[in-house]
Amino acid sequence: MGHLNTFPLPSAPTETADLYPESDGKPMAETERHFRELVKNFNRIEDHFAHIPDVYVLGDMMMYYEEGNPRKSISPDIFVAFGIGRKERRIYKIWEEGKPPDFVLEFASKGTYRTDLTRKVQLYASIGIPEYFVYDVDRRYLPIPLMGFRLIGDEYVEIPALANGGLQSETLGLEFHVLEDSLGIYDPEAEAWLKTSAERAEDAEERANHEANARHKAEAEVARLQAELERLKARS
Repeated sequence: MGHLNTFPLPSAPTETADLYPESDGKPMAETERHFRELVKNFNRIEDHFAHIPDVYVLGDMMMYYEEGNPRKSISPDIFVAFGIGRKERRIYKIWEEGKPPDFVLEFASKGTYRTDLTRKVQLYASIGIPEYFVYDVDRRYLPIPLMGFRLIGDEYVEIPALANGGLQSETLGLEFHVLEDSLGIYDPEAEAWLKTSAERAEDAEERANHEANARHKAEAEVARLQAELERLKARS
């Protein structure tokens, strides 16, 4: 007869950190389209700030805003925090970080848009997040597809659109634009749209193909002219 293996049962958590769950059990995004927009724009923002070591960019992370009360939490789609470093985190506790994030971007959907324009506006303002942007991926639920709020005192004021139609984030130094079928982020200092590494690679491949086609056309034209010149020489 084999021996019966016994294993000790885990004890109840004793550390305060164990009282704050790392997930709210909800899906990261409501639809595939929401997921792709979220990931794409997260990567764009993260890549943009990659050269600055104290900028922390993340999304879908549990953020706790009242010490000792694990029910006081929210999970922003994307947030940016300056001056806290890039150490790996499992959750974001405002009282331990010493500050709330500086910027939050939410992707509104059928299931979230009411909360995005009510509870989250009030909550993010009360927490002290300087800027809050919300984008309607389906363009069906918000009054306008892209809305931004800036903290003035202890209340949010809606950010007016620029002359070019975009919304300026003073916190990030970037402009957010509603493009034909997606959200675009523009860097006015570099005069360039933010791109993911995959988008940059695709652009580079497209440029290379364009240059190759132009070179082939030029070579064909040179060959044609040379042939024409040879025919003229043969007639003379």
